Formats: sequence, C-alpha cells, structure tokens
Amino acid sequence: MRGPGEKVRRKLTQSVQFKLALAFFALITALLILLNTYPIAASRDIVFSEKESSLLEQAGVVAASLAGLDTLSGDGAGQVVELLGLSGFERVVVTDAAARIIYDTASPSAEGRYALFAEIIRALGGERVFFSAYSGDAFVSHAALPVTRDGAVVGAVYLCELDTEQAEIILAFRDRMSGMSLIVFALACAVTFIFTRRFTERIKRLGDAVRTVREGDYAHRITPEGSDELTELSRDFNSMTETLEKTEEQRRRFVSDASHELKTPLAAIRLLADSITETEDIDPGTVREFVQDISSEAERLQRTTDKLLNLSRRDDGARGECVAVDVGEQAAGTLRLLAPLADKTGVTLRCEADDGCVVSAPEEDVYQIIFNLAENAVKYNVRGGDVLVSVRREGDKVALTVEDTGIGIPEKDLPNIFSRFYRVDKARSRERGGSGLGLSIVHDAVAALGGDISVGAREGGGTRFTVVFPARKEADGT
Repeated sequence: MRGPGEKVRRKLTQSVQFKLALAFFALITALLILLNTYPIAASRDIVFSEKESSLLEQAGVVAASLAGLDTLSGDGAGQVVELLGLSGFERVVVTDAAARIIYDTASPSAEGRYALFAEIIRALGGERVFFSAYSGDAFVSHAALPVTRDGAVVGAVYLCELDTEQAEIILAFRDRMSGMSLIVFALACAVTFIFTRRFTERIKRLGDAVRTVREGDYAHRITPEGSDELTELSRDFNSMTETLEKTEEQRRRFVSDASHELKTPLAAIRLLADSITETEDIDPGTVREFVQDISSEAERLQRTTDKLLNLSRRDDGARGECVAVDVGEQAAGTLRLLAPLADKTGVTLRCEADDGCVVSAPEEDVYQIIFNLAENAVKYNVRGGDVLVSVRREGDKVALTVEDTGIGIPEKDLPNIFSRFYRVDKARSRERGGSGLGLSIVHDAVAALGGDISVGAREGGGTRFTVVFPARKEADGT
C-alpha cells in the first residue's frame, strides 16, 4: 500500500514527465512549422525572381518592337504581339502616351478608353514596373514598360501572366511536406513519450536511492545506464555512498575501539579498587602496590583521552597559530623529555641537526610529530638499542628522520600503521602502553602542514620514519 509520501513523489514524477513532454512537443511543433513555411516561402520567392526577370525581358522586347513602328496603332501592336508569340499571357495591353488603350487582348472593345492601371501610369512616367502575387492556386504577375522613341515616351506596354503550373508544383510540395510532417510528428511524439518516461524513471530511481541512503543504508548502489550526464551523476552518487559507507564503518570502528581502549583501564581500576575495599586485613604494601597500579592505569586512560581529543580537534579543523619553529631544537628538547623512558630500557638517544631547519607551523604540532615518533622508537626498541633523530635542510625542505634498532614493522602492516587504533602486535602494544593513536596523530599533523611522511625498514634492522616539511621562506622572516 502506498503512503502519502509515495503518492506525492508519483505526482512529482508525472509532473516532471509532463513538463519534459510539453517542452519536446513545443520544440517539435516549432520545427515542423518552420519546415512547412520556410521552404514554401523560399520557393515562392525564387518563382517571383524568375517571373520578374522573364516578364520584364519579354515586355522589353515588345516595347522595343513597338518603338520601331512608324505609328503606334492597334493593328501594328497586334502584329507585333502575334509575331512575338505572346498568346500565353493572360492579358497584353498597349497604350499611347495619353494612356488610351490601342490594343487589349482581354477586351478588344476597350480600345480608345483610358487604362487607369497603376502599372501603366508608372510606366508612362518612365519606370520599369513589376508586381507578382501568389494566391495559393496561381501566380499572378504584372509587368509594364514605357515605349520610347527618340528619348520620348510614346506609349506603354503591359503584360499580365497567370501561372498555375508552378503554383501546382509548390502546392504539391506543400502537401507532401504536410504529410511527412504528420508522420514525423507522430514518430516524434512516440519517441518523446518513451524518452521522457525513461528519463523520469531514471531520475525517480536516483531520487529513491538518495532517500534510501538518507535513511542510513549506505551500501545502496545504482546501476549506471547509458553514457549521458545522468550516468555520470549515478557514478558520482555511487562514489559518494561508497565514501559514506567507509566513513560510517570507520566511525563505528572508531567508537568501538575507543570504547574498548577506555573500558580496559577503567575495568582494571575498578578491579583493583574492589580488591582494596573488599579484602580484609590487607597489608599496607599490597595496598601501595594496588594504588600504584591504579595510578598507572589512570595515566594510561589520561594518555588515551588526550590523544582522542587531539584527533577530534584535528577532525574539526582546529589548528594552532603558525610560528617559526626550529625543528632541530624541538627534536633535542623532545629527546630530553624521553630520556627517563629510554634509561629504563637502556636505549641510547642521539640527535643530529643542521642549522636553519626552520618551518612555519604550530609548535604543538611539530612537538606531537617528533614526540610520537621518538616515543614509539623507544618503546618498540630492544634493550640496549639506539634511536637516532636527524634533522636536515634539503633546499626548500626540512627532513626529519627518526630511526631505531628495534623490532621493526612487518611489510604487510606498513599500509595500515597510520590508521586509528591499528596495532602491529596488539598484545605487545598494550603491554607497552600503546593505544594505536600516535601514528594517526603524526599523519594528520604532517598532512595539515603540507608535508609528507614515509616509513620503511632500516638497514641492519629496525624502522625509519622520514617526515619532509616545507621550509619557512625568507619572506616569512627566517
């Protein structure tokens, strides 16, 4: 059973389909009207031009012949007309200089009367006159020329032609065009109906897909059809939903991993606290040991929380103020902070730095990058191992390298080490206090600074991380 929303969408689809069909019909109708008018008008104009040339030429021949007569008379005019074979004209009129008719093929009784035709009056004034009209079933053409002798107008000749043959040709052409137009219109209507229906169905499927994804089904996809703009839109939609699906999966995994990371120390703290409160006659030494464990778990919880907040701020686009930071000095200061941790495992810390390794960045970001990389190098090293932090100036770049002689990273794990909560060895990571967030913080911080980070195996064992920053330009104050 369809709900109100489905009915509304159906009406909208029908409305879109009707508007598209109406637009196509209007366009097709305009084209067919143009096809049925322009060729007819063009053909008619061609006939007009031919008629003008032909009638004026023949009228000129008649006028020249009449001008050669000694006296302009009816008999002479009749002989000239008969000699020139002008019997095909509807009417031939010859007048004297006073516009009196001396010869008229249509009305012999009109001889001696005045020919008050506009064409003749204009011809007696020395003009070449032509006029033609198309009545639908015939071309009616008129031509008039003056008859001159010794430079003086002595009369005028007027020709009238009624041409039904060419009118019939144009009429037949018009009828064929009308018949073809009806067929084309019928085919166009059928194609338009099919096209608009298919087009609106594709739009409807796309709209349904959008609503499906909006309701939370990010796995929904559209099967692209054809190669038009809607196909590209469908591919973009699939790409968007794939990104949304990955983002949602990452969000869920992040929430799950974050909950697990927070749950583990909280459970340990609660267990230790319950042991203290529920055990009678517990000796002070055991209590002190339990309290130390609680403090250790609380510190671990604090570190995880701080890193989660750091990642959250980065996701929100929060950044500190960019200042001039000497990476070499920052590295040396960070290693001093890590010295107590290194002493516990006998790891030797070394720092080598060139002069002038200055970048423009928030100081906290540079510290987080160096600290997390160096801390991991210490934690995942072997007893008695080495950690070398080097800072080099390479043209307009500053390269930070952190390498250790530790356990290394398997090659299969390298593509994932910057993912949040990813651990190469989960058991050993938790044992050493790792949360799987440090390298994610490093990656995001480097990306925000426009730098690049790479990781690989160190020759002789261990891992080497290399971070390349854009150096601070001279114009910025270095």
